[in-house]
Amino acid sequence: MLALAWHTAAADLILHNGRIWTADPARGWADALAITGSRITAVGGEREVAAWRRPATRLIDLKGRLAVPGFNDAHIHFLSGSLGLFEVDLTGACTLDQMQQRVRDYAGKNPGDGWITGSGWEYFCFPGHRLPRKQDLDAILADRPVFLRAYDGHTGWANSKALRIAEITRATRFEGFGEIVRDPSSGEPTGCLKEGAQRLVSRHIPQPDRARKLAALEKGMKLAASLGITSIQNASGDPDTLSLYDQLLREKKLTLRVSMAFSAGRPLTEARLGELRKLQALHNGPLLRAGAVKFMVDGVIESHTAAMLAPYSDDSSTAGSPAWPAAELNDAVARSDAAGLQVYIHAIGDRGVRMALDAFEHARRTNGPRDARFRIEHIETIAAGDLPRFASLGVMASMEPIHADPATVELWSRAVGPARLPLSFPWGSLERAGARLVFSSDWPASISVDPIRGIHNAVNRRTVDGRPPGGWLPAQRVSLETALGAYTLAGAWASFEESRKGSLRPGRLADVVVLSQDLFRVDPMTIHQTRVVLTVFAGRVVYQP
Repeated sequence: MLALAWHTAAADLILHNGRIWTADPARGWADALAITGSRITAVGGEREVAAWRRPATRLIDLKGRLAVPGFNDAHIHFLSGSLGLFEVDLTGACTLDQMQQRVRDYAGKNPGDGWITGSGWEYFCFPGHRLPRKQDLDAILADRPVFLRAYDGHTGWANSKALRIAEITRATRFEGFGEIVRDPSSGEPTGCLKEGAQRLVSRHIPQPDRARKLAALEKGMKLAASLGITSIQNASGDPDTLSLYDQLLREKKLTLRVSMAFSAGRPLTEARLGELRKLQALHNGPLLRAGAVKFMVDGVIESHTAAMLAPYSDDSSTAGSPAWPAAELNDAVARSDAAGLQVYIHAIGDRGVRMALDAFEHARRTNGPRDARFRIEHIETIAAGDLPRFASLGVMASMEPIHADPATVELWSRAVGPARLPLSFPWGSLERAGARLVFSSDWPASISVDPIRGIHNAVNRRTVDGRPPGGWLPAQRVSLETALGAYTLAGAWASFEESRKGSLRPGRLADVVVLSQDLFRVDPMTIHQTRVVLTVFAGRVVYQP
């Protein structure tokens, strides 16, 4: 096997005797690779290893295991997820009793916490598939305020104490994108708040100080390393969050490559665009980048806040409402593009997706073609006529396979209805239409941040225990190679970094993950059993159990 070398320096670290999926279309597979400093210097076969060695070279025998490029989570809210590691975790608690017990246990272990906060509850886990109520929390904790976010972050659940602190009563009105859910008979707030209405409560929760945020990020980075995540694209941020990563970078503690998108906000002013351009100019290195702006066009299917072209199947009174008027969105996206910023648009409903495509088309007409790498985030439903527009406009389909876990979509499917179901989480249809797929977790707005769980869903469309037989909408499956590419090289392309990372080839940054089993040689239904056994970041081993 012919070795490819970047330069002739002897290696600091060699991984050999493995199956190395390089994500390099020109090469495909290798048996060994050499790393010098933070970069890959050679890729080849076992016979080349002796030529790469020097006395101080560290050799790691892969023992036939699969090595792949470091995983790139291309849409994540990493600070929120990391802070959540210190809160009540309701992930996987799918009865009201289980959720109440976790809150009760956390409160007992943290008597000094004024507020009890957490996340992870799922919409379909409440009796009769109803939304959560304040009484559910009052029954176990009435004297301390409690506020718990849904797993997707789009709905909050408060107890009566929290509502009193926020002064939310029957007379309270909310103007904006969201809703104070009320009892239909009494008009009293139920304790459930959708979208922006959550801020009525969350603004009263004491914010963690800088030290707490930094500690959370360090804890989150350890979790990421254990899952093989070496790059993230933060999907909503602000200058303060950027400064946290910058501090970790300066202190040489950053073990993730971070690319940050900033929330657009309404209205999007020229002053705001100027601020983002300055941040972009200051942060454009291999570890920390800025230069993208994110728009929220709609909400989510489960709470009927995603913007649909036709009413919801389980509630014909609403089709959801977009968060932006079309003309204002088109103008703001075009101005962002003209400023040289990359644009993300959160769009889940089919109307939201069409509005996002229309906005990108308007930007191209207004500004002319350029390498903009427009992105639509989530795309849980789509009209068939909009599928080819991704390729024709050069728009990336940035999606989360974990959101389509069949164990979590019962309520979602009922809201969408049978007519729209075939194009639900349409990875396969988009790929066949020529769209570029990029995958992520949306953590903490997901049931798992583990890329392996996402790959399992993308390839199988079945739960880890095999439900449903034959897969959920199997036409939307993708191949293992597509799924791996969407978590590696496509993620690098999504942040303009494909010449730096995302593939294992000479000259690329040395971010490598070794897995416990060869995904290409096992039953696809056992993909979820795979574990990370080694994570190399910038040429350094940062995780080895």
